[in-house]
Amino acid sequence: MAAPLADRMRPQSLDDVVGQEHLLSKGCALRQIIESGESPNMIFYGPPGIGKTTVAGIIAEKTDRRLHRLNGTTASTKDIKLVIEELDMLTAGNGVLLYLDEIQYFTKKQQQTLLEFIENGKISLIASTTENPYFYVYSAILSRSTVFEFMPVSPQAVAKAVCRAFDFLKEERSEDIELEEGVCEYIASACGGDVRKALNAAELCVISSLKIDGKRTVTLERARELAQRSGLRYDRDGDEHYDILSAYQKSLRGSDPDAAVHYLGRLLEAGDLVSACRRLMVCACEDVGLAYPQIIPIVKACVDAANMLGLPEARIPLADAAILVATAPKSNTGICAIDEAVADIRAGKTGDIPSWLKDSHYSGAKDLGHGDGYKYAHAYQNGYVKQQYLPDVIKDRQYYKYGENKTEQAAKKYWDAVKGTDK
Repeated sequence: MAAPLADRMRPQSLDDVVGQEHLLSKGCALRQIIESGESPNMIFYGPPGIGKTTVAGIIAEKTDRRLHRLNGTTASTKDIKLVIEELDMLTAGNGVLLYLDEIQYFTKKQQQTLLEFIENGKISLIASTTENPYFYVYSAILSRSTVFEFMPVSPQAVAKAVCRAFDFLKEERSEDIELEEGVCEYIASACGGDVRKALNAAELCVISSLKIDGKRTVTLERARELAQRSGLRYDRDGDEHYDILSAYQKSLRGSDPDAAVHYLGRLLEAGDLVSACRRLMVCACEDVGLAYPQIIPIVKACVDAANMLGLPEARIPLADAAILVATAPKSNTGICAIDEAVADIRAGKTGDIPSWLKDSHYSGAKDLGHGDGYKYAHAYQNGYVKQQYLPDVIKDRQYYKYGENKTEQAAKKYWDAVKGTDK
């Protein structure tokens, strides 16, 4: 069985690598390290199919260390020990270059096994991961390594790679392959910055296209069939999940309805109705809050409707709610007030509840003085009377500050007049 196209045409030099200009352009740190012929401990972090393994292979070509490759999904502690045992048998004193792919699947104990040999320089480690290394890589290894983040490749750069792939296939298969207009661009945009996926999609397009009179024609429709939805990267337990949720909530908070519905769409396309609904409710309460308090039952009604309808119709009330939250006036005075109060409580700033506020609805309360001196607010004009409610130690603490929006300023004006603080 032939190797995948992405492996058959893997770049052999840094100049042939697609994307990663921020790491591999002339003068950039990683390129300088590679061209020096040295191989310090490094961690390559980024989504799949963007060149991590390719760059590691190029580094291997420029070092005289013996190359070993392990994959965290299949390797065991025994495999690590076999690599370590080989160190004593090497005649060359430069040690081993270990490329450990998907290091996030290694347990802490497996990662610890490498520590001694990383420290003494016998093993030079290049680890790659699709997950955030600061969450998944053992801190001791992390502290001995330099992290380089690889970014998704732009559609324009991927399109060039796809066009080269079709040229490569023409020569490899000795066939006349014709492309309908837009095929390369569609595959590139549909594969979400994953070059490997784009190249493999290109090969599938060729294999699945009929050969007529010695020529294969790859249609745009065939490209759509084989590259559909492949650009969506989403893992409910991984970084992409939290990155989308973060961007979704920040777009709602930042009053950008276009970005809000975009990230909502990505959540819904991944089938994550629960997260889409939950974040909407959070934003309605946290970010709009008292600037437009009526929004909370409105968004709740939209969320209820979405859960009743299910996907795909759920997108309609959720889009309404997302646009409403994004375009509503904003106030975070509520969450700021409760967070300040909780911070005081956790710091031990509580004190005894004033006796006049304590429960007096039981026999013997009067003997304790509970309830004595309590002023019933409704017995006074405008339902207000000045009275101390906070404990003595924090009696002057102010947690809530009126926001600058119309709703809260109207409430402030009313209470300033009632309390006589408007003078």
